[in-house]
Amino acid sequence: MAVKRDYYEVLAVARDAETGEIKKAYRKVALEFHPDRNPDNPEAEEKFKEASEAFAVLNDGEKRGLYDRFGHQGLQQSGVGGGSVEDIFSSLGDIFGDFFGGRGRGRRADGPLRGADLRDQVSLTLGEALKGAQKELKLRYPSPCEACDGSGAEGGKTSACTTCGGHGEVTQSRGAFFLRTTCPTCRGAGRTAAKACPKCEGAGDVEVTRSVKVNIPAGIDDGQSIRVPGQGQPGRRGGPTGHLYVGVEVQGDPQFARDGIDLLHELSISFSQAALGTELKVVTPTDTTVNVKVPAGIQPGEHVVVQSQGAPRLDGRGKGRLICVVQVQVPRKLSAKAKRLLLELDESFSSDK
Repeated sequence: MAVKRDYYEVLAVARDAETGEIKKAYRKVALEFHPDRNPDNPEAEEKFKEASEAFAVLNDGEKRGLYDRFGHQGLQQSGVGGGSVEDIFSSLGDIFGDFFGGRGRGRRADGPLRGADLRDQVSLTLGEALKGAQKELKLRYPSPCEACDGSGAEGGKTSACTTCGGHGEVTQSRGAFFLRTTCPTCRGAGRTAAKACPKCEGAGDVEVTRSVKVNIPAGIDDGQSIRVPGQGQPGRRGGPTGHLYVGVEVQGDPQFARDGIDLLHELSISFSQAALGTELKVVTPTDTTVNVKVPAGIQPGEHVVVQSQGAPRLDGRGKGRLICVVQVQVPRKLSAKAKRLLLELDESFSSDK
């Protein structure tokens, strides 16, 4: 049988260490050797178990006193041992909080619970995304039953849950460490109904439908989301309401494309307009008319840039650009007169060289 190491040595603390020092030391060792961080490493698992056992003893005044006087043998003879499943998991909960998904020992099973967040999607035209819009969404979600205040019990009469003993959580062994999860019977409430509520049939929730108006800021882009505070599911037992997160999908536009805060547009002009220069009007997705000056001699594929006619910045600091990509139209069919004039024009170009 392997000889157990001294618990103070395991946590690397002095024998007169204060509780705070012991907790800090345990947290350091446990984080280093936790199985989640060391998969398929038996040595790390053993060190984690050893550290958890040492902490379960040294963090408890009675157990620590026995250990200081009589060592490991004194703990065994007293029937205390190296710490129960609950001792070790509670230690993890106190020190790590939500680090490993635990909720901590100090939380009351019947305390306030924050409402869940809701998520929805909204589809916008490019113009709506550029100008901003207001959209009305219909939300459907489970809400605490008003008749029983979410308890699922008729008249609110409940008793301690027999599955979790009123703790709201159950603990399961997972090899060298322990997992604490919400009790499946009482769903974390710690209490069960003496008689099911007739309105919600004991579920504690009823489905509700409500409408909410969401303001879409000007300049929002495809794939971004909007957080609407306090528009999620209601909390339980006086807990705060959750939030609503709205994902944004921007529909494609046949005339314009977006590149960050810039708008791209194909500007079709004739050969004569390209050669002589021209000024054209472009109507943007926000129904704004923009004058675009095309310089003489512009080549196909070159750009004409108009400042401050693109998408607005979400922070309000100006707008992007309207970038017009020039496409020169070439007629597929020509009349006899048009052919004669083009040949004359081509000859004049040759003579000018």
